[in-house]
Amino acid sequence: MGEQIRSGRTRRGGDPGAGPVGPVLADDVVVVGRGPIASAVAAAWGEDVRTIDELPADNPQDHLVGAGVVVLVLHPGDLVGSPVNGRRERETAVVAHTQRVLGAARAVGARHVVSIGSAVVHGAWADRPVIHDADALPRVDEAAREGLVGDLLAAEAVLERARRRKAPLVTVLRPAAVVGVGIDTFVTRHFEAPRLLTVRGAVRQWQFVHVEDLAAAARFAVAHRLTGALTVGAEDVLEPAEVETAAGMRRIELAATTAFGTAERLHRVGVLPAPASELAFVVYPWTVAADRLRDAGWAARWSSAACLDVLLEGVQGRVAVAGRRVGTRDAAALGAAGAAVALIGTAAVWRQARARRRP
Repeated sequence: MGEQIRSGRTRRGGDPGAGPVGPVLADDVVVVGRGPIASAVAAAWGEDVRTIDELPADNPQDHLVGAGVVVLVLHPGDLVGSPVNGRRERETAVVAHTQRVLGAARAVGARHVVSIGSAVVHGAWADRPVIHDADALPRVDEAAREGLVGDLLAAEAVLERARRRKAPLVTVLRPAAVVGVGIDTFVTRHFEAPRLLTVRGAVRQWQFVHVEDLAAAARFAVAHRLTGALTVGAEDVLEPAEVETAAGMRRIELAATTAFGTAERLHRVGVLPAPASELAFVVYPWTVAADRLRDAGWAARWSSAACLDVLLEGVQGRVAVAGRRVGTRDAAALGAAGAAVALIGTAAVWRQARARRRP
């Protein structure tokens, strides 16, 4: 793939956006990744930032010349832009690109590589305790590796091996559910449904992190030479009743087998954009402690309550069924299904999905 560079600053010795990247200071930052999280991190970082969608296979180090810090954004924060290839092909591509970024960073003498993933790698379940930085990652079955979780775990395996080297320093950020302008994930789309889906027997507490705080955490880790895995999240955690009140939404409670079984069938026919395993992250808790960042003096500026307001403002006027957005007419037609629509499994949606598959 050819080079894709976007930058709003003036290159030394050239005009903005023109020609190859010229000589830059050793403290320059290069953000590698596409999607709203990468864009927001680059914008929030400030001076001397270059952004590259993806490092090409040919001479990748040429595109990082002068970089002192490389930020690899593994979580795009964009469902629409998510890869659609098979799991193994996608994981192979993720591994190859992560290796390429690390190798290129090492070749140009970058001092620090920061990757931005997600705390979803720790999993979510009904009685899940708060996630701490030192917690080991649980074993993940094949089904759970089909989507974002599998991509992140594949990349993190490469990053873990890189941490054993003396240089560059390697930091892995694992944020809670990210919110901000343009962020579109299975969590944000959960709030586009007519009802909030809950699973019987589980109390789903909510924690968010604003993308600006995530960018600040990346800068903080570099400034304080924090390495290894760091969870990132707002300090407060919202109870289900608080979220329902703030969102002005009622909830629907279902048995786990019903919810996940329906999700699996809908994903199989293309209605659900994310694999059924990712439903766990909207019905089960996965709050984080952000231990080491807070111990070092970092604090989120945005509370979970304020983040929820940002999320709700961003999804206003949108309607999603099974995580797939529908138009106003479709929403009106499906509205009669009420709570069942929020479940992601109305018979009407299921029949439509099957009909779309017929030649």
